Amino acid sequence: MTFGSFFSAIALAFGTVREHKLRSFLTVLGVIIGTGAVIGVGSIIAGLDGAITNLLRSFGPNTIIVLRGSIMGNWTPEELKRKPLTLEEARGIRERCPDVQYVSPYLFPLGGIHSARYQGNDVYQIQLGGTEEAYAFGGTTMKKGRFLSDFENTHRMPVAVIGEDIEKQLLPNVDPIGKWIEVDGHSLQVVGVAERPAASLPGQDDTRVLVPYFTLKKMFPNAQENMLVVIAYNGRIDQAQDEARAVLRTLRHVSYNAPDTFTMSTSEQMISDFHRITSTVALVMVILSSIGLLVGGIGVMNIMLVSVTERTREIGVRKAVGAKGSDIVLQFLTEAVVLTALGGILGLMLGWTISRAAALAFPTLPTAVPLWAAALGVLMSVGVGLFFGIWPAARAARLDPVEALRYE
Repeated sequence: MTFGSFFSAIALAFGTVREHKLRSFLTVLGVIIGTGAVIGVGSIIAGLDGAITNLLRSFGPNTIIVLRGSIMGNWTPEELKRKPLTLEEARGIRERCPDVQYVSPYLFPLGGIHSARYQGNDVYQIQLGGTEEAYAFGGTTMKKGRFLSDFENTHRMPVAVIGEDIEKQLLPNVDPIGKWIEVDGHSLQVVGVAERPAASLPGQDDTRVLVPYFTLKKMFPNAQENMLVVIAYNGRIDQAQDEARAVLRTLRHVSYNAPDTFTMSTSEQMISDFHRITSTVALVMVILSSIGLLVGGIGVMNIMLVSVTERTREIGVRKAVGAKGSDIVLQFLTEAVVLTALGGILGLMLGWTISRAAALAFPTLPTAVPLWAAALGVLMSVGVGLFFGIWPAARAARLDPVEALRYE
């Protein structure tokens, strides 16, 4: 096979596509959809993965989050039966762990929809929580005012730090500091506005309302569910995690051979867990997209068999003037690859359109067509052409030239 014969085969393939534009388009429609799905969904997954990775890293490299169940949610029945973490356990970690710099409990209120109100403006589904001054060292920065103090916590004072979106929706065009808002029927004075986290989930509003730990306990006496925010000294997070685990196992009376009755996660561990989830989603995406490529491949094989039948006499003429079987195989295989490669390029454009549409629908989702998705989509489309074009090409090469010349 020479370069001349190869380029000649490509020219013949493009000529055939031009002659049968609609038929060629319908033939590779499955390839277009499959490739577009790989690229479009791949761009969305890549954007979501990057956003959540940045969000988890915003917890800080020295922060350990402790819950009684998985931080990813969907607690198992065994996790739901565990005793909630307590304020005393937070105190125990702070007192007994030399590599821990700060520990702050975070108390969740009882279930239900929580709301905030100011002069007729309402915000529902706020993120209400009770915490201590040390919580701010986990990465919370203030836009206005200040954070909660230990004095306010000890004296159960009715004060609150609100998130940016609470400020925009409740107190637009006014200075929020010193204003009194109503949260679940309780009056609270705003002492600060926290900046939106460095990274947040796509489309997520900053609707935090943080109050002193004992103030929330006063508002919800039966609230028991705690999260512990443990902050290690720089470069000592592994030692701090081991120390905190040992203290918690002792305080919770866990025997030496029993598993933990709590979950500890650092930002890197949470990122690793999330990457496992996205890799599974990506695998499912590839499998589902492969169905479209399979349908497209069957269509390609079918139309190539029809093409062999239509051009039987042409094949006979080529063989009569000296064409080899390999030349015939190259001709039809190249035609199949060109057909699916064009489908792959159209699929790339479709995937890019899906990516841009997702970015317009979710402005905070940093979608971008990843190189791996574009390359995978085009390579899969070319692979489909090679695989499903082999049988028609081989069938054309096996035709007897005498019988082919007599074919009408």
